[in-house]
Amino acid sequence: MEDKKCVMIIDENLPLGLIANTAAVLGNTIGAHYPKLVGSDVVDKSNNTHMGVIKIPIPILKGNASMLFSLREKLYQEEYSDLVVADFSSVAQSCKNYEEYISKISGVDAKDLKYDGIAIYGDKKKVNKLTGSIGLLR
Repeated sequence: MEDKKCVMIIDENLPLGLIANTAAVLGNTIGAHYPKLVGSDVVDKSNNTHMGVIKIPIPILKGNASMLFSLREKLYQEEYSDLVVADFSSVAQSCKNYEEYISKISGVDAKDLKYDGIAIYGDKKKVNKLTGSIGLLR
């Protein structure tokens, strides 16, 4: 796992609640595809069990709509096909259930998508090359 990295880039202009929701959705999406990233349950000194958490750090980086769109387009290139990419768009954010999302997204051209956030997981050097100059979301 030392040669792998996961980052999230989220639109810093979103309201705090949408930033939190975007991070939660992206984290769940990556976790569902890579369940081995989540550690085993742990027990504290009082013998209470706590569910396992992700074993690697996930920096949350700041972006904006334009940068996220450009980054997502770049990630479709063959050069980055080995990276795992989860994206969360304003289309998804606006839906009340998954069926609505399926219906809505099928009618949107890729050039018209506005991304609220993107998670990238894979080769550490490649992820750093793509995101190393992006600041932390604070």
